[in-house]
Amino acid sequence: MCYYLPSEMPLFFYLVLLVLGLHCAPPNSCEDKITSCLSPQQNATLYKMSSINADFAFNLYRRFTVETPNQNIFFSPVSISAALAMLSLGACSSTQTQILESLGFNLTDTPMAEIQQGFQHLICSLNFPKKELELQMGNALFIGKQLKPLPKFLDDVKNLYETEVFSTDFPNVSAAQQEINNHVERKTKGKIVGLIQDLKPNTIMVLVNYICFKAQWANPFDPSKTEQSSSFLVDKTTTVQVPMMHQMEQYYHLVDTELNCTVLQMDYSKNALALFVLPQKGQMEWVEGAMSSKTLKKWNRLLRKGWIDLFVPKFSISATYDLGAILLKMGIQDAFADNADFSGLTKDNGLKLSNGISSVYSPPIGCPQGCAAHW
Repeated sequence: MCYYLPSEMPLFFYLVLLVLGLHCAPPNSCEDKITSCLSPQQNATLYKMSSINADFAFNLYRRFTVETPNQNIFFSPVSISAALAMLSLGACSSTQTQILESLGFNLTDTPMAEIQQGFQHLICSLNFPKKELELQMGNALFIGKQLKPLPKFLDDVKNLYETEVFSTDFPNVSAAQQEINNHVERKTKGKIVGLIQDLKPNTIMVLVNYICFKAQWANPFDPSKTEQSSSFLVDKTTTVQVPMMHQMEQYYHLVDTELNCTVLQMDYSKNALALFVLPQKGQMEWVEGAMSSKTLKKWNRLLRKGWIDLFVPKFSISATYDLGAILLKMGIQDAFADNADFSGLTKDNGLKLSNGISSVYSPPIGCPQGCAAHW
């Protein structure tokens, strides 16, 4: 079987999912938050959260397809969901409910404490040191000097989300903007530069989430087998010349006749994988609409290993999105309104969200790594 990734069609769709193993952490790891293997209840919580987070990712993806039609889509859903979940710690009443429901949580089935514990273990597991795989997820909270945050909120974001908190002079716009951008650039090792460009002087708090990933393929490509100039169809009318990596290797794959697509799993060297989903011509929207955690579980059952003649183009991708407008359409409305209730964060009145930005960058996929930042 011969695979071209992305496929030779005017429109292509590929989805990258990280599947990271949860570790039995030794004492003193994750700042003593996890001192042994996860209990059955904690494992059940994380399993439930993985499905909910996957469905949130696909719902957000479909929103991006509407907002940015005929464009590549690239974002880090776990970064966005973690940032929103952290924000929900300071929200109350309908403001909190809307945030959590937009993430896919039903507070009757999953209490607030269970949600926050689930994100705590998720972040701890993602940041657990791994050989041959670099993955770091972090949060930073920049709080205006005039704001008086509640001690409980600060303790929760530090303990549950490993968040760094900074006192920031927002009236000095250029200095505040430089402080935030320098922090993100340093934490993403120079991959995310100039995240914030138009900070408003009346800003009193900025929440930033960043994630960086770097790993090697379990089956590395031989550079000598890369075709340096191969035709690649960017859209219906544009063809470019790109280096095309090639190898003959055994991979898990399947053909989904129900969704009219082909699925290929490419493993990284340790505890992570990428799924490439290639719809048949004209089936793009059908596949996009059917993507869910249930679909992923079905594919996981059906994937079978076999020899693949694989061609992968080298390419890089970056994207920036206005999350504010999209989150409003996903049901987070009170948080942006004058009646926003963030009384769990501060006793100061009038606090509300003004904007949300997602910025993502990936160097050439031949050296698989990427960074994302959100605020």
